[in-house]
Amino acid sequence: MGKKRVGIVGLGKMGKNMALNLISKKYHVTVYNRSPESTREMARKGAIGKYSFEEFADSLGNRKIIILMVTAGKPVDDIIAGLFPFLSEGDIIIDGGNSFYEDSSRRYEVLKEEGINFIDLGVSGGLEGAKNGASLTIGGDKNIFKKIEFLFRDLAEKNGYGYVGNSGAGHFVKLIHNGIEYAILEAYGEGFEVLSKSEYKFNLKEIAKIWNNGSIIKSNLTELIEKILNKNPELKNTDGIIRGGESGKLAHSIAKKSGVEFDSLKLALRKRKLSEKKQSFSTRLISLLREEFGGHATKEK
Repeated sequence: MGKKRVGIVGLGKMGKNMALNLISKKYHVTVYNRSPESTREMARKGAIGKYSFEEFADSLGNRKIIILMVTAGKPVDDIIAGLFPFLSEGDIIIDGGNSFYEDSSRRYEVLKEEGINFIDLGVSGGLEGAKNGASLTIGGDKNIFKKIEFLFRDLAEKNGYGYVGNSGAGHFVKLIHNGIEYAILEAYGEGFEVLSKSEYKFNLKEIAKIWNNGSIIKSNLTELIEKILNKNPELKNTDGIIRGGESGKLAHSIAKKSGVEFDSLKLALRKRKLSEKKQSFSTRLISLLREEFGGHATKEK
């Protein structure tokens, strides 16, 4: 059997790292990006760069597998519309962005009528995960999942992927994941702020190191906190505004409709909004954490 072939549209930080992941596993990876410079950059790193939807699709042959790594909302619909004239029955489109699950269900139905398969893929693990093994939740037709399970296995950390349900399920799970993430970030931020204001004058780098070895609250995030504090103990070079928040708001709305009091997320969302006016050790730490794991840019103070 020859090399596996896949196309990736969208070469932001996540898309680039996902392409590098697959290139390292000997895939033929064809890439397309609205900005041609990003395409040229990835071509220098082993991808096959294409500069129009037509040549991108043609290079993938029959039974195309195309991963979309673009901003949620209208950009996803625009990319699908641009690709559509060059797709054939049986082709597979995978949306790996943070799309709203109802949008994913709608796209699935529209494409199904045309014989095109649509998979919604929740991707967690940030930039490191995209490049070296992510956590993946997959929604759509189970038989299509089975056909391309090899791809998810190669993109994920060991045991880090799974089919979770019908169309929209993969993005639904990722949305709730993001809500939990917001709440956890807020807890770490506030806890370290209390330590920073203590009369004991703690060495926070040391506390983070200790907690990363045997503590019940050890996590990927505490490892990143230790890394941040080691190189930036006073959390300089950020304005401390916690940006983003759309997926958290959607997760809270879903919880409310389900009769669940997601109060930890509600607090985290309120604190994000307040960070626009008032910054603190906590908001600076959260802002730097988001930059570290997700490449969410901070602005220098």
